[in-house]
Amino acid sequence: MSRIWAGIDSGKGHHHGLALDADGKTLLSRRVANDEPELLKLIGDVLDLADGRRVTWAIDMTGGEPALLLALLISHGQEVLYMPGRLVNRASDGYRGEGKTDARDAYVIADQARMRRDLRPIRPGDEAAIELKLLTGRRSDLVEDRTRVVNRLRGTLLGMFPALERTLDVTNTGPLRLLTGYQTPAQIRRAGISRLTTWLANRKVRNARPLAEAAVEAAERQHTAVPGEKTIARLVRTLAEEVMVLNEQIREMDKLIENRFREHELADIVLSVPGLGAEFLAAVGGSLDEFDSPDALAAFAGVAPAPRDSGKVSGNLHRPLAYHRRLQRVFYTSALVSVRYDPNSRKFYDRKRAEGKKHVQAVLALARRRVNVIWALIRDRRCYQVAPPASTAP
Repeated sequence: MSRIWAGIDSGKGHHHGLALDADGKTLLSRRVANDEPELLKLIGDVLDLADGRRVTWAIDMTGGEPALLLALLISHGQEVLYMPGRLVNRASDGYRGEGKTDARDAYVIADQARMRRDLRPIRPGDEAAIELKLLTGRRSDLVEDRTRVVNRLRGTLLGMFPALERTLDVTNTGPLRLLTGYQTPAQIRRAGISRLTTWLANRKVRNARPLAEAAVEAAERQHTAVPGEKTIARLVRTLAEEVMVLNEQIREMDKLIENRFREHELADIVLSVPGLGAEFLAAVGGSLDEFDSPDALAAFAGVAPAPRDSGKVSGNLHRPLAYHRRLQRVFYTSALVSVRYDPNSRKFYDRKRAEGKKHVQAVLALARRRVNVIWALIRDRRCYQVAPPASTAP
């Protein structure tokens, strides 16, 4: 049956929609505001052009800017395909013209959807999975912000007080609390161990005395004030306070994620697998219904190597170009954790290492195996049990 292909190049304030017929002829090309009335009109106009023909939509993002449009398309029962922006940019090189415009990108998206058969459909996830995706995404942003501020704090402290920078682990609460009150060698020497211990203990810092002793020992190794010490000290205090605020925000986010995750029907099954948690459910949309097999899930997660054979070269395997990077990280981390806590996983990892594989290769092989494990557990609705490895008969 004939079909209409509609490509959407998404943007913040506006999207560009373009519809093609089965022969690649442009039927509609329009810039629309990211507002419900205009989006509904675009959908209605495309459906009118279809005149009973099947309509397939393709878009370059799965959330964020086009979230309202996606919600409208899904509520109207429309088929929507996802074409990553990376594929759009690569495909654009094969089209006439060198300029980059929204209309051209929308045409590329629609035309590629018309010709390709490997684009994944966008399906509505369950409410818990959607919320988990938002929460875990926000947590990732906070962690990145904390990493940035911690690195800046270390660099700033190093420029003023190298010995203290070497001594303190500024990712922990105690050293951060210390830096909110004392930053320079002279300040710490004047305070002394007893006064510094009392000051830390009054602020509920654990192991206050060992921390105070380490700080004073570092201060005794530097009696020279660097130029700009007062300003650097203020920056150190501000950055330490900022890290503490971010730590608190991350803890609050962890509680929200934990509470929402526990409400999901698959939570117990996912938690039973070492290293898996809320990020897994967020990445797969709350279920494995859209994956036909463990192989499809492995390909989506980027833990199934893709062949790159050419000419007389065969058996040349590489990481696939298109995969879900966060899900790959989830499975890779799960494999690392399972090596420590699951005897069978450890045995599998050791066997791969004995076969000559490097550490990363062995971990990826284990990650691929764990795709099969979680697939079977969810299919059978049972939890994973860590059992001792089967002994080999003599």
